[in-house]
Amino acid sequence: MSSGLRIAIVAAEPSGDLLGAGLMRAIKARHPNVSFEGIGGSQMLQEGIESLEPLESLSVMGLVEVLKHLPRLLKLRKCLVQRWLSNPPDLFIGIDAPDFNLGLETALKAKGIKTVHYVCPTVWAWREKRVKKIKAAVDGLLAILPFEPAFLAKHDVKAIYVGHTLAQSMPIEPDQVTARSVCGLSHDAPVLAILPGSRGSEVSKLLQPFLSAAQKCQKDVEGLQFVIPAVNQTHHRLIEEKLIQHGLQASVILQDTQSALAAADVVLCASGTATLEGLLSKRPMVIGYKLHWLTFAIIKWFKLMKIKHYALANIISGKVLAPELIQDDCTPNALAIEVMRFFKDENLRQVIAQRYTDIHREMRVDTDRLIADAVDDVLQPKVNR
Repeated sequence: MSSGLRIAIVAAEPSGDLLGAGLMRAIKARHPNVSFEGIGGSQMLQEGIESLEPLESLSVMGLVEVLKHLPRLLKLRKCLVQRWLSNPPDLFIGIDAPDFNLGLETALKAKGIKTVHYVCPTVWAWREKRVKKIKAAVDGLLAILPFEPAFLAKHDVKAIYVGHTLAQSMPIEPDQVTARSVCGLSHDAPVLAILPGSRGSEVSKLLQPFLSAAQKCQKDVEGLQFVIPAVNQTHHRLIEEKLIQHGLQASVILQDTQSALAAADVVLCASGTATLEGLLSKRPMVIGYKLHWLTFAIIKWFKLMKIKHYALANIISGKVLAPELIQDDCTPNALAIEVMRFFKDENLRQVIAQRYTDIHREMRVDTDRLIADAVDDVLQPKVNR
């Protein structure tokens, strides 16, 4: 067994923090003396990373949205490159955030530092030309969707399917009774979980229409309760303020998305990792999303999107089980209509739950071992399994 490995990691948002923590545990189990540095959130900090910058500083999404942050992000990336070129780690792992991490990986790989990217950029969905950047940037890629390695192999990019740590950690049968107790909800009244996203830009765009939709649903569902997970204290305060403005009461819980989902009968959520968590919770979802108007116009004008549906749950399912309402379609009335369809149709909820259960079972692979194997393969001959 090797000792004294030094690994640099950069994650950019809570979903990456979750994956990073699982990855760190998998590597530590095989190499107990490994050390980590880079950028991570609370979960990666618990696993021992020396974080050089708050994770929130990288939580920016979109084309136009990035522009005002670009000088700061470029400066940060330059500083990280200089740090790791002057004192090279044994390996660099970029978790998602391809617009930031691929450039970082390219610069490090060019100087002989081994690089791995965790979570395949959605080149099969949009901006397919990024495959060339991936090939130049990484020595290995860890894919979370089973069809991605075959797609990348056509472009001569080596990728390994490792599954998703959530598929292992989340139970096949969620405990709704316990979850409602955790969330401070009544056990015998219906629950709508509201997940407006983990980024500040998402919450600012989606919380208003989501809460307005909830108001409409409350008129038609007797005793309807609401639960809203907040990723941090800032979001918690913002959600509480907006609830007061809407005259709504809800259980706002901090950093516990899975309890909120398990407690729910129906979920109203932003697109992203939350839709995977909703799938693994076996809950019917209505998905809403809003981009900056210019970002959306650029995507449509240049036909950058190669697939009809964007929600991870629908991509994995192979069919649209979760209605997707994006941009101008993401209105309180449209959202409420779709949410009410699920509340009114118990049979439909059961059909979706069974399909999601089947998918969950298929996704359960030995993620930790596959990650550790893939990392060791890139590090050879520095390590010996």
